[in-house]
Amino acid sequence: MNTQRKVAVVTGASRGLGEGVANAFRHQGYRVVGTSRSIKPSDDPDYLTVAGDIGDPATGKIVIEKALSRFGRVDTLINNAGIFIPNEFTKYTNQQYRDLLSTNLNGFFYITQHAVGAMVQQGSGHVVQMTTTLVEHANSAVPSVLASLTKGGLTAATRSLAIEYASRNIRVNAVAAGMIKTPMHAPASLVALASLHPVNRMGEIADVVQAILYLENANFITGEILHVDGGQIAGH
Repeated sequence: MNTQRKVAVVTGASRGLGEGVANAFRHQGYRVVGTSRSIKPSDDPDYLTVAGDIGDPATGKIVIEKALSRFGRVDTLINNAGIFIPNEFTKYTNQQYRDLLSTNLNGFFYITQHAVGAMVQQGSGHVVQMTTTLVEHANSAVPSVLASLTKGGLTAATRSLAIEYASRNIRVNAVAAGMIKTPMHAPASLVALASLHPVNRMGEIADVVQAILYLENANFITGEILHVDGGQIAGH
């Protein structure tokens, strides 16, 4: 087994941002493990796909075990899988609450535990969460308490993990994104979503990919929440 080339694990990798991130790491020469509920089998020997619900405790364990079995290492974990449901607070349903907790928090917890365990054994690693500027800069036009609850948890966990593992050569960062043009947004909503950003456009998948690759190569950065939000964090 050739274990010299780096390996990145990407959750929510079947489409949109996750697919873009997985492709970007492949173009950087990484071997990649992609997972999502609907991901298709891959015939690329350097791209392993694992289908499963990231909120299921078994999925994270299986993904990391298969990564180690196939490639012998895990260098980077991109916690991209996430659900965003804007809604008035009193109108959220119990099912929406359970779904957001399962994907956004449970999904992060289960796979990151196993990934960090592997990184400790090999003596290095990098974990990146996807979060949102709405955690720090709420907007009445986008009521989203459950996004703030779950993604805010990831923001706090990012800093805590970064400090806990800094002395063991494991970095932990996050990208706080604005509204990114992906299949999750209906075409009819794009103009309104663009207006939420001071730069008056939505972000592109490439904008977030560039930020993730920057963090991947910025070896003196850990505990950082990098805002890729068209200026939202600065104000309106």
